[in-house]
Amino acid sequence: MNRVVHFEIQAKDADKIQKFYQDVFGWEITNAGAEYGGYRMVKTGEPVPKDMASVGINGGISPRMSDLPAAGGGINAFVCIIGVDDIDACIKKILAAGGTEQVAKTDVPHVGLLAYYKDPEGTIFGILQPSSEMAGAK
Repeated sequence: MNRVVHFEIQAKDADKIQKFYQDVFGWEITNAGAEYGGYRMVKTGEPVPKDMASVGINGGISPRMSDLPAAGGGINAFVCIIGVDDIDACIKKILAAGGTEQVAKTDVPHVGLLAYYKDPEGTIFGILQPSSEMAGAK
């Protein structure tokens, strides 16, 4: 089975967006160098093994709740959901760092507390505080 092994966040102001994700989630973000055209690498945890096919992230397919972007209007991407220990504390960090609510916090049975926010440029991401039963299933 092929796994998702990398994600990208589109940004017009990379410095601003880097600061947002560092402030909210504590991610380590470094410039990949001029030869990569301003691309930045995002480290959200420990390095992965060389056998990338054995690691990755799980995901889901959600009903579309809005129109697709216009042709040639940019990338229409997957939404990544970030696991957090305390969703209310994370929401405070998001708002303090310039993020805005997209979909209010809701309790998803047997999954946990889930909310969607926009970063300062409008990129949507989710945050999930797993339920005790989901956290125990790791």
